[in-house]
Amino acid sequence: MNKAYATAVIAALALSACQQPKETPVAEKTQPAPEAKPGIAVAQGRLILPAVTGNPGAAYLQIDNRAGANVVVSAISIDGAEKAEMHQTIGDAMTAVERVEIAPGTSITFEPGQLHVMAFNLASRLKAGGTTEATITFADGDKVTTPLKIEAMGAGTAEHGESH
Repeated sequence: MNKAYATAVIAALALSACQQPKETPVAEKTQPAPEAKPGIAVAQGRLILPAVTGNPGAAYLQIDNRAGANVVVSAISIDGAEKAEMHQTIGDAMTAVERVEIAPGTSITFEPGQLHVMAFNLASRLKAGGTTEATITFADGDKVTTPLKIEAMGAGTAEHGESH
């Protein structure tokens, strides 16, 4: 009878544990999502794959600052790229850019032949027609994640002829 009693107690405890609602820690309830920077909108994200495997790809997007203060982009990372760097092309020279400041009420466009993101050592899983994500990190530590459409170089436009 002791064995039957012990089994009944264990079963009752197991059932009561299943019926209790899960409590969410207070910190999770009150903190905003880490991927939400107020006043920032990102659009037109795309990653252009290199024509030659092993070469870097390039990412383009538009960042709108609808906030009331300047924001500074300090880094952009791309899921599936070992490394990503902001670059700017001026004339025939391309140089790395450490920071991009966006004034309130304006937008910055990363586009071919201008400001853009170089994506190095791309994973083989990144295929034209698919998607990946870019994470934009701001100088204050806030981040925004946005989807990037993956395109083959030269798909749809002639603007991808930029040499990287």
